[in-house]
Amino acid sequence: QVQLVESGGGLVQAGDSLRLSCAVSGRTFSGYTLAWFRQVPGLEREFVAAVGWGGVTTVYSESVKGRFTISKDNAKYTVYLQMDSLKAEDTAIYYCAQDGVWRRLPQSDASAYPYWGQGTQVTVSS
Repeated sequence: QVQLVESGGGLVQAGDSLRLSCAVSGRTFSGYTLAWFRQVPGLEREFVAAVGWGGVTTVYSESVKGRFTISKDNAKYTVYLQMDSLKAEDTAIYYCAQDGVWRRLPQSDASAYPYWGQGTQVTVSS
């Protein structure tokens, strides 16, 4: 059974940093893209960042590019999202996800990811 468990969310002030973690179990970790999405209640889930199977190729949404960094540790079966210079508009529930098949490049479409965590709340006060 595949499990993705996020942690690290919380309440911070604008300009602060936060690091999210997502531990993956029950499936091969290194062979698939891992991604972070976020969702505000009432709105669609939004792509944030993804890291390719090799850990080298990364993709970011324009709204977080230059502020957020995605990385993964194959030895710890964990993917991270380092969030710097946080803004109030970054407030959302953050989800990690794993792609269902091997792809050469990371995808930003949520439909490519069949495996999801339960989410962790990030709240940024202005």
